[in-house]
Amino acid sequence: MKRKNNSSFLVSACLLLTLGANLACTSYYGDAEAVSGDLSKSGGDYSLSGEGADSPNGIGSGNTEAGIVTAGEWCDLTHWAFWSGLMQNTDSTGYADKSDYWRFYTNNRVAVRVVDADGTPLPGLSVELLRSTGESQATLWKAVTDNRGLANCWVGLFQRETADASTLRVSVGGELMDGHPLLCSWDSTVQQTAINTYTMAVHLDAPVEWQADVAFIVDATGSMMDEINFLKSDLVDIINKASSVRPSMKIRTAALFYRDEGDEYLTRHSDFTEKLNTTADFVKKQSADGGGDYPEAVHSALEQMLQQLSWHAPHTRLAFLVLDAPAHHEDKVIQSLQKSIQLCAQMGIRLIPVAASGVDKNTEFMLRFFAIATGGTYVFLTNDSGVGGDHIAATVGDYEVEQLNALLIRLIEQYTEW
Repeated sequence: MKRKNNSSFLVSACLLLTLGANLACTSYYGDAEAVSGDLSKSGGDYSLSGEGADSPNGIGSGNTEAGIVTAGEWCDLTHWAFWSGLMQNTDSTGYADKSDYWRFYTNNRVAVRVVDADGTPLPGLSVELLRSTGESQATLWKAVTDNRGLANCWVGLFQRETADASTLRVSVGGELMDGHPLLCSWDSTVQQTAINTYTMAVHLDAPVEWQADVAFIVDATGSMMDEINFLKSDLVDIINKASSVRPSMKIRTAALFYRDEGDEYLTRHSDFTEKLNTTADFVKKQSADGGGDYPEAVHSALEQMLQQLSWHAPHTRLAFLVLDAPAHHEDKVIQSLQKSIQLCAQMGIRLIPVAASGVDKNTEFMLRFFAIATGGTYVFLTNDSGVGGDHIAATVGDYEVEQLNALLIRLIEQYTEW
């Protein structure tokens, strides 16, 4: 089902600057006009609901509530002009204040694509954005290329500033690239987004075995009680089917549930394992309780996700962050969020938030900042299923309404394709 949104912002992309010697500029993720809903499949082989078949990983059936929850997906990185319009609109219908509220400033983006001599994307390479300061160079941002060879770096992500492209350089895999990168600022009048393509003098054979780490970070406070059993069933169903996305892929799963300060527990987790039934069994045992006030310990969840989960897959690292409430709006919490997001980007962990019922606009934009900064995408539950409380309409363009389990399986497939 395609959902047409009423938000009206100009479709555009970014400001193109002077090309460096070793640099090519192409459309980032394709034409911005053509992406409304086109990236999604209508479920296909992954839209099965009810009792799933037994899997080779030993996860049994009985997920009778899987496949009920509905959701949409919107990637701001592929709709950069739309996002620019949101960030530039300062009147009562705009959301320009969200940058100052969360202290995330996405107006200085450097989009990078790395390929080998044959034009094949190079995944898992470190990318550093550097600024020349006299004879030295300071590192501004570190990222890792994804399965499409893409990475995003930022100038002043946590403080508002105007960047000068002539002072910037890009390093890939420790090798300094020629020229200055194109800088992609907020601009809602141009038709394509700038991408800096760097060609490495190597030829990369397909990996013998693609490896992926997939984690589920879940808010387990009392406000999630209306949906958590359905979400648990979907997560178990997703874990069950994940190994069949790409039979040749080595996949590990993990889960971390969190609450808030003063609750029975702050976080509890099950570390990465190839025995997917271990993760599924852990998820089945969790319940929603505690909380009390609206904000929850999102910062603690991200800290523990980074410290307690043993990330090491060289190709794909995904973290699905399922919640219905924002982080506490305090200086120390925001600083913790910034540090965690920066570390996620450095480690190549793509955050994919899943917004449940109860999310307000501050929470929505917090989650979208997380996704943008780490190369992820934004997922939001919809009212179509009739499950849970009311779901706020996401401020996005046209999108497909999908079953949540099918959508997340599609994203795992999308981020592991090579």
